[in-house]
Amino acid sequence: MFSQNLLRTRTGEGSAATFFLTPAVLLLATFLISPFVMSIVFSLTDARLISPLPTEFIGLRNYQRLFSDSSFWQAFRNTFTFAAIVVPVQSALALFLATLIKQRLRGINIFRGIYFMPVVINMVVVCVMWYFLLLYPEGLVNSIVQTVTFGRVGPLSFFDNPALAFPMIMVISIWQGVGFQMVIYLAGLQGIPTEFYEAARVDGASSWQQFWHITMPSLRNTHIFVIVTTTILAFKLFTQVQVLTQGRPLGTTNTLVRYIFVAGYREMRVGYAAAASVIFLLVVLTISLIQRRLLTEEREVR
Repeated sequence: MFSQNLLRTRTGEGSAATFFLTPAVLLLATFLISPFVMSIVFSLTDARLISPLPTEFIGLRNYQRLFSDSSFWQAFRNTFTFAAIVVPVQSALALFLATLIKQRLRGINIFRGIYFMPVVINMVVVCVMWYFLLLYPEGLVNSIVQTVTFGRVGPLSFFDNPALAFPMIMVISIWQGVGFQMVIYLAGLQGIPTEFYEAARVDGASSWQQFWHITMPSLRNTHIFVIVTTTILAFKLFTQVQVLTQGRPLGTTNTLVRYIFVAGYREMRVGYAAAASVIFLLVVLTISLIQRRLLTEEREVR
């Protein structure tokens, strides 16, 4: 009798789980798995967005062309450079800001709102605002630079200079996105019991020792979430480049996502763009899995 009741209970729980999971599985299959499978299929053809000719199967020819295209490799390097710089800088700055605004001071909520405000502003609006601030030669930043240096430096063409264009896009991206990671870190900091810090102070630990031996280990799961999500967002870089530089100058600001956009929509080479999309997704997925694995192993070792 007990076994029958247990079996019925488990059967009922399994049915309930299936009922609640089905919508999520259907959404994942429709908007994630199906597009990826279709991209693989299209990447093996010469499909074009608008063409009177029938689509033909060409095998791996799109991938061969892709790997021999210097513009693809330049966009690939740019994307990796952007992620390699922005992810650690933005994450570290977010943790620093979260530590500051965690303090119980009068008016601290005002600073929290100021730091988070760029996140709720549309990226296109942010780019337009920064474009006018950095405008050559009469932008506000150029005016300040010339005033401070007594005319010895400037005006600077921030978006036409190969040495300045991509760094400025990095600065704008960090400024706009750091508030999101800051909120995540703030939630993690608020979840650390205050008793840990009180015990450390009793033992004579300095503020740096408390941060390194209490705060950082307690935020391990938060670190994993922030680093992985920031990496994915960094690899998706498109809007800033499209609005501010369109890949100029000399392709120094072009990225993988914009490369796919140009190939697929402007040049109408759908099959070729699909091949680039498959490579892009596999690279991002691999990096995300490696990051998660390394961070998880580090957590287990500690």
